[in-house]
Amino acid sequence: MGTRSLTSGVRAGGGNTGWLWMSSCNLGLPVLPIFFLFWLLLAAPGARAAGYKTCPATKPGMLNVHLLPHTHDDVGWLKTVDQYYYGIEPDFLTFMPTVLSDVQHASVQYILDSVISSLLEDPTRRFIYVEMAFFSRWWKQQTRATREAVRSLVRQGRLEFVNGGWVMNDEAATHYGAIVDQMTLGLRFLQDTFGSDGLPRVAWHIDPFGHSREQASLFAQMGFDGFFLGRIDYQDKFNRKKRLRMEELWRASASLKPPAADLFTGVLPNNYNPPEKLCWDVLCSDPPVVDDRHSPEFNADKLVDYFLKLATSQKKYYRTNHTVMTMGSDFQYENANMWFKNMDKLIHLVNKQQANGSQVHVLYSTPTCYLWELNKANLTWTVKEDDFFPYADGPHMFWTGYFSSRPALKRYERLSYNFLQVCNQLEALVGPKANVGPYGSGDSAPLKEAMAVLQHHDAVSGTARQNVVNDYARQLAAGWGPCEVLVSNALAQLSNNKQNFSFCRELNISICPVSQMSEHFLVTVYNPLGRKVDHMVRLPVSEGLFFVKDPNDKSISSNVVMVPSAYSKMYQWELLFPASVPALGFSTYSVNQVSSHNHQARNQLTRPRKPKSRVIVIENKYIRATFDSGTGLLMKIENMEQNLSLPVSQGFFWYNASAGDEESSQASGAYIFRPSVRKPMAVSHWAQINLVKTTLVQEVYQNFSAWCSQVIRLYEGQRHLELEWTVGPIPVKDDWGKEVISRFDTPMKTKGQFFTDSNGREILKRRDDYRPTWTLNQTEPVAGNYYPVNTRIYITDGHMQLTVLTDRSQGGSSLKDGSLELMVHRRLLVDDERGVMEPLLETNTGDKVRGRHLVLLSSVSDAAARHRLLAEQEVLAPQLVLALGGSSPYNSQAAPKTQFSALRQELPPQVHLLSLARWGPKMLLLRLEHQFAVKEDSNRNLSSPVTVNLQDMFQTFTIIYLQETTLAANQPLSRASRLKWMTNTDPISYPAPSVLDPTSVTLQPMEIRTFLASVQWRDHS
Repeated sequence: MGTRSLTSGVRAGGGNTGWLWMSSCNLGLPVLPIFFLFWLLLAAPGARAAGYKTCPATKPGMLNVHLLPHTHDDVGWLKTVDQYYYGIEPDFLTFMPTVLSDVQHASVQYILDSVISSLLEDPTRRFIYVEMAFFSRWWKQQTRATREAVRSLVRQGRLEFVNGGWVMNDEAATHYGAIVDQMTLGLRFLQDTFGSDGLPRVAWHIDPFGHSREQASLFAQMGFDGFFLGRIDYQDKFNRKKRLRMEELWRASASLKPPAADLFTGVLPNNYNPPEKLCWDVLCSDPPVVDDRHSPEFNADKLVDYFLKLATSQKKYYRTNHTVMTMGSDFQYENANMWFKNMDKLIHLVNKQQANGSQVHVLYSTPTCYLWELNKANLTWTVKEDDFFPYADGPHMFWTGYFSSRPALKRYERLSYNFLQVCNQLEALVGPKANVGPYGSGDSAPLKEAMAVLQHHDAVSGTARQNVVNDYARQLAAGWGPCEVLVSNALAQLSNNKQNFSFCRELNISICPVSQMSEHFLVTVYNPLGRKVDHMVRLPVSEGLFFVKDPNDKSISSNVVMVPSAYSKMYQWELLFPASVPALGFSTYSVNQVSSHNHQARNQLTRPRKPKSRVIVIENKYIRATFDSGTGLLMKIENMEQNLSLPVSQGFFWYNASAGDEESSQASGAYIFRPSVRKPMAVSHWAQINLVKTTLVQEVYQNFSAWCSQVIRLYEGQRHLELEWTVGPIPVKDDWGKEVISRFDTPMKTKGQFFTDSNGREILKRRDDYRPTWTLNQTEPVAGNYYPVNTRIYITDGHMQLTVLTDRSQGGSSLKDGSLELMVHRRLLVDDERGVMEPLLETNTGDKVRGRHLVLLSSVSDAAARHRLLAEQEVLAPQLVLALGGSSPYNSQAAPKTQFSALRQELPPQVHLLSLARWGPKMLLLRLEHQFAVKEDSNRNLSSPVTVNLQDMFQTFTIIYLQETTLAANQPLSRASRLKWMTNTDPISYPAPSVLDPTSVTLQPMEIRTFLASVQWRDHS
């Protein structure tokens, strides 16, 4: 590639400062592309006028009370996104069976109109805004004059963006990749619109129901200086107040070297609501400030006295002479004048008391300016290393139900993340020809925005009303269409073959018209991982016999299996064949139906049969699973490769959901999990079973009841057991709400400990009835020990480890030694009184759910290598694209390709290609991640640093310029400056600057490195 010149940036703060690489072999481009120059200009530190420089003056020696005017605008909850934005009432006759009179009044467009007008009236006023899903929509509708006025407010720091993501995402049910994507989308909008003036310095999660450690780590890597929380456990908050730990440093990674994942974190005093008696919104009933002494309604003196006492009382729980009051709440400020007029008076009247000796100074402020004052206090702060799960807002009130609520939506979101990454990758690999091609105009943006919306803390969490959930699903479905066009264009370009592509969106219910109605069809399998994948393709077909040929036109083994428990009796045959797919590439297989007289093909046809022996075994050369034919239940799992054997009993149980009792009126609902008794009831103590054994798969079909069944399968060459469960509709005619779990019982001695992932990345140790930083008074021994499981949960006795991987977010626990349980579905009859005002009673869509648990039994020493790589394959599974027989060349000058890899060589197992996406006309976004933690794998040395050649990695494009950025790609890494904090732990060292060499990019354990690359695409022909 010729010689390489290196340019390093100037360090403005902590972090790796090697930032820009430019190839001297630049294909005739003598200067940086205009888009790249524009981006650098926007990100330049000299352009930053907002942030700390624009903060208002405070008064040393006094108690400074920072008023934080804000609105909290849910991106869907009781109303859909559009209903909230425009201020439309839902059509209950269409969407809901029961007409409810008490529906939230809200209109975001009027809130923003009103706030901007009020800010322009008085230069001292300030306001913060969070949700770019709403703000970007409002911005597009504004005149040039309004936009200039808003830009001026942002430049002056009077309109401040905090968080800056598309939404304020949930922290329990969200996968880290989707969090990064939605934050990148929102911060990209701010960067493009306001440059560095709009750069948020503070993360603001005031409403999510518990806080994950990984969320804090991601925020730190995005360059945030601080993080403010609204909701934390009521016992935790009591203890923090008592010990003056409402603010401390969160060390959010056990692998990343401090301060990479360190984030100053503060707990707000009143969740995110205004203090009592000080709410002046149209939605509030508090009296306004009346400062006319001649009025019989005069209340100014009383309010000032109340405010001074409140401020002094609140100060007792914080360490500096600064405190905050959140002046706003859900969808407030539709008439911003009401708020600001009363706060103007309050500020004037309170500060006037300083002449009489008052030591309280009140001012309009923002979270950023408050954080700045805390930093200037130069104090030493305590360090937190665990997380904030589970969250309870009172005895018997654990918000652990939403970990599992609406499992169908949770799965749809995870599938959509998978497909979006495929769409992004192919758009990046092919370039503009993916957007405009033989199949029409393709676009990744609609699915990106829909997926970002789904990360909202009332979306993927499953805590919105049914009509809103339906709308979330509608947005995802609408986003898939343009991506399917894009993927078709890209595959035609890469394969040089135009086919009648078809996408089977209903494979989860065994429906795929192309495979079921065609005698000849092609299956293209795309692999979004950086390594070769062996994948068992499974497609519904009509009854018959089939031959399958690989990309080299050679016949391969295949089976047709009869499925006894399908969703519909019409579709009861499935074709199986093994596919081998290269890294970041595709393989195309041809399938032909053949005559039933063909004896060779007849051998592939398999019907389930009733087992005859007392003990049933399914096995391959790695794993053996043993069942009791009397009960039909799993008895034992053996890892024959490592000579491990573990008795394992697995079955389905259900907790009777509490509707309230003498101890507490709290019921189970969309948010809250509260079983009426500690011991769950078995769905059945036995299962009717059928056995299937072929050359490719061995399966035990278990039928527990009319609404609960499972297939336990083992594919040839597979090192894990797959449990595919189907649950629902859960019967509730007995007037009992039910919360269904899959439970694994073993004799392992686990000392009351188990382990769960944090948003799919690092692993946290859990202990029953225990919190690492405070003494727990346990009021709910089941719900109070439930934790979010995003991708995996495991138990270990120090020798063996039993890991269960999930295909969506679920709640899970280990309530006794050697036991694991995961909640797969819940159907409830009572609302839990957290605002939704309808029970979690899904009907039709979402009432019947199918999912998978992947079970690994391994030695502790290599468990991480197994579950890390398997989880990666589960989250980014191969994408199937079918086509009817017949095709035409895309380019007559080149031969069609049936196999392709976009990588020159596979990535090492430690390296995960987290992001590959278009960023501009000739720019790409690239993220590489080390997916192992420190000291996690010693057998294969996978926890060691790893180095890759980024410059010579891809086949379809050449990297001309390379810029390293923060995680959200909105700041050059060399110019990202973060506040420094002193802690009561060992001193923190700040690494020296390093230059960027794209031929040698090193990743430390759990490190994510983000790049913007200017590229030139190659001719694929």
